[in-house]
Amino acid sequence: MFYQNQHFGISEYFCKETGENFSFPSHMHHSFEFIVIFEGKMSVTVAETDYELSSGEGVLIFPEQIHSLKSEKSKHILVIFSSDIVSAYSRKYSSKLPVENKINIPDYLISQFLDINEASSVIKKKAILYGICSLFDETAEYVEKCVGEQGLLYDIFDFVENNYDKEYNLNALGHTLGYNGAYLSRYFKEATGICYTSYVNRYKINKACYLLKNTNKTILECACDCGYASLRNFNRNFKSIIGQSPKEYRK
Repeated sequence: MFYQNQHFGISEYFCKETGENFSFPSHMHHSFEFIVIFEGKMSVTVAETDYELSSGEGVLIFPEQIHSLKSEKSKHILVIFSSDIVSAYSRKYSSKLPVENKINIPDYLISQFLDINEASSVIKKKAILYGICSLFDETAEYVEKCVGEQGLLYDIFDFVENNYDKEYNLNALGHTLGYNGAYLSRYFKEATGICYTSYVNRYKINKACYLLKNTNKTILECACDCGYASLRNFNRNFKSIIGQSPKEYRK
């Protein structure tokens, strides 16, 4: 299993692709993933549950859910999108996971997903993505995240989410979770493929991207809200992760 972090740190990230006969090994990432089949069959494993998808069936995979895809003959639509795009839904269930990820997709929604792409307006993307979240929510049951073998990993993710703007170092993490900081550092790197500090930095910059894009706060205020005491460090980390300065990003 590996942590797919190419799109981490991009506010309102959206990527859609259509393809055939697609397989992908076990992985996880910080975004939602939606897959629907419109021809053939695909096997999808989410956590420890196996789903066999046929035409008109799909799965909605939550952030940090381990999953893999396998198909020898199918046509599909795959959409990866950040929590920020469906913030009302993602905030409501930020501490939960669905019992069942599988969902039946009506033809009109498949047509809508075929019609959008990265160049579509944010409003159009949100309308369609909220549509699938609403449909999923009508029948979904949810459980608290911290269950099973991945409980400790989810505890770390939750800790970062609640403490990224204040004390978040390994000592604070270890004190909160009752583990040695060095052990948690090794565990996190083995589980995700990236070091804990790098994950936190990307999480903080992701939050900064959202503030820069969706509020009128100054760059300094955004930096402070994301736990940066130094504007210089904020600018350096932002450019390192996003590839441009906060000022350029906001423009």
